[in-house]
Amino acid sequence: MAGLFNPTLTEPTSLAAAVLTDDNRMIVIVIAVVAIAALVVAQLLVRQVLAAGEGTDSMKKIAAAVQEGANAYLARQLRTLGIFAVIVFFLLMLLPADDWSQRLGRSVFFLVGAVFSAATGYIGMRLAVRANVRVAAAAREATPAEGEPAKDLTTVAHKAMKIAFRTGGVVGMITVGLGLLGAACVVLVYAADAPKVLEGFGLGAALIAMFMRVGGGIFTKAADVGADLVGKVEQGIPEDDPRNAATIADNVGDNVGDCAGMAADLFESYAVTLVAALILGKAAFGDLGLAFPLIVPAIGVVTAMIGIFAVAPRRADRSGMSAINRGFFISAVISLALVAAAVYAYLPSSYAELSGVTEPAIRGHEGDPRILALVAVAIGIVLAALIQQLTGYFTETNRRPVRDIGKSSLTGPATVVLAGISIGLESAVYTALLIGLGVYGAFLLGGTSIMLALFAVALAGTGLLTTVGVIVAMDTFGPVSDNAQGIAEMSGDVEGAGAQVLTDLDAVGNTTKAITKGIAIATAVLAAAALFGSYRDAIATAVAEVSAKAGEMNLSLDISQPNNLVGLVLGAAVVFLFSGLAINAVSRSAGSVVFEVRRQFREHPGIMDYSEKPEYGRVVDICTKDALRELATPGLLAVMAPIAVGFTFGVGALGSYLAGAIGTGTLMAVFLANSGGAWDNAKKLVEDGHHGGKGSEAHSATVIGDTVGDPFKDTAGPAINPLLKVMNLVALLIAPAVVQFSYGDDANAGVRAAIATLAILVIVVAVYLSKRRSVAVGDENNAADRSSKSPDPAVVSQ
Repeated sequence: MAGLFNPTLTEPTSLAAAVLTDDNRMIVIVIAVVAIAALVVAQLLVRQVLAAGEGTDSMKKIAAAVQEGANAYLARQLRTLGIFAVIVFFLLMLLPADDWSQRLGRSVFFLVGAVFSAATGYIGMRLAVRANVRVAAAAREATPAEGEPAKDLTTVAHKAMKIAFRTGGVVGMITVGLGLLGAACVVLVYAADAPKVLEGFGLGAALIAMFMRVGGGIFTKAADVGADLVGKVEQGIPEDDPRNAATIADNVGDNVGDCAGMAADLFESYAVTLVAALILGKAAFGDLGLAFPLIVPAIGVVTAMIGIFAVAPRRADRSGMSAINRGFFISAVISLALVAAAVYAYLPSSYAELSGVTEPAIRGHEGDPRILALVAVAIGIVLAALIQQLTGYFTETNRRPVRDIGKSSLTGPATVVLAGISIGLESAVYTALLIGLGVYGAFLLGGTSIMLALFAVALAGTGLLTTVGVIVAMDTFGPVSDNAQGIAEMSGDVEGAGAQVLTDLDAVGNTTKAITKGIAIATAVLAAAALFGSYRDAIATAVAEVSAKAGEMNLSLDISQPNNLVGLVLGAAVVFLFSGLAINAVSRSAGSVVFEVRRQFREHPGIMDYSEKPEYGRVVDICTKDALRELATPGLLAVMAPIAVGFTFGVGALGSYLAGAIGTGTLMAVFLANSGGAWDNAKKLVEDGHHGGKGSEAHSATVIGDTVGDPFKDTAGPAINPLLKVMNLVALLIAPAVVQFSYGDDANAGVRAAIATLAILVIVVAVYLSKRRSVAVGDENNAADRSSKSPDPAVVSQ
């Protein structure tokens, strides 16, 4: 293990010997065909979803407003991100590579990764805003208009759930299809050079996902918090009441944040995990390592199709979650069986039979590579299942933690907040332990070879990827169900049993979203741990070229060195700063929404008796502008912080920085996601009639808790996942440059200091400008003026 902590003691692993044989090329082509088949299945599911009825004219009108607002926001966001992507494209061309074809390929596939990530989010959102009204219409069949026959309640609930989950299935198939297709294309085109090019593909996916996750999260939670505080708490009107000017923006936000943002996030999790697995697979398994890491997720594509169609509710099910769990576990079990068959059919029985591996430690390693591969993949699949169950325990309405939060509402909002925080903190420990045990278990499989150990960790990540298709479906199910309930309540056309069906689906959706976030952070940790192997190899290769001038200081990852300890602390600190910036952005934007909604109630008293209509477009415009402006600072922090640490303290401190960020980020992300999910479902519990029901003091207390949890679970928490992978990939890309400017023939302390100073300056200025923006008490007119000065003609207004 000494080589991991001191690259100067380890010769770089030569990867050039690995090639793509004819047999492997055919396998990768078949994998690409499987990826395309996933996209075909997605199209078939689209037809099934759109074949359902859309309900009444009132429901269609509200749905159209949500569609228009979501499309307008996402179009503006993608135009903004497009400019950023072009700038990064040219910056990547300046980073070191073996030749210009690698530089060009890295930059081109950076754009491909960015486009695929954006497309996953956009396509998922486009269908979700068309499916939500169909779910509401299906639930309406339980309480039809006078003269229409009422259908069996269980049948109605099953139909509504099926539409919502099949919508998620479309997004799941697109995620795994595009992710697998992109990686397969890189391997087919670049073969032995694929790992270097894949770094660009992964960075493109991760960067765009982070921006979409942060921007969408700010939009959705600003509208949600504003709507709840003024509507529920101050005015005492129900959630999604059409008299609340923030309701359309709230429903728009569910789609641009929970759907588009999270879909892009899970796509980049998929892409970056594949990147790590292929980079290490090439080094550990030689020729076979270029194809085998793709075989595992390809099997996951097939089993995801089975899992999605297996989510068929039954009368005996305790809740909708039972059907979803059944589909998930069916998919996981079949995946494990098929992976076992593939391992024994594809891999040799000894490491000596692996061709293209030049590291003697691997060639002479005792044991069976098939056992390593199968157990590693099994660890990933089991880890996903355990996280799913653990997260469900802490966030489901029928489990003790949420019920305890519900009981605490009897003593006021303070105890609700305290109970939610305590549950989030506790759940983070158990989830971190599971992830840590998974990583360590995979690591032990490598024995004395650090490269095999890291590859085993990467394979555990690919095992987790076999469940991603179903996991994405679970995630999209949440916002579709939430929107369906909003449309039903705003239209007033779904009451009684039909409304309860939608309430139950929304509660299940809160749990599935929390589960998705837990599994997403697990993939981030596995991918980041695997990328350490690539980072180590990049340092070792760069150091070998400048060994005469390089010393141990600033190259070793030994944590006893003060500079490395500083890097560790800075990595942990960046996670806190990033989370604080995201939550504060929601707070500022929500303040603007609160003032605008209050202004409308004050200046237009006819809103309350329905004689005047709220100006929905103003709130949508406020959220749009704030989200696009606020996402810049967290994004710049993620990109510039590794550059500042690397060029200031060296590559050893940069590695420690990544370790600090991963450790802190894992705990912080799970804490934020589970606290928010538990608060949300505690509110649902009270609204179902417990502890006084709607309108009671207990209800107001849980609304406050849910409001606190909104930016936790839907903005800061899930954004940490792409943050970790962006920072890891940036560090991997700049490591050779850091070594070169420090010890190579081009060593220049002035250039190194200038780069570090520029990165620090960008961070300081971005944070300073962000902190200057605030909405304080008394700024109501300013908030309203800001909305009215430059309305967006593309944004919905009713």
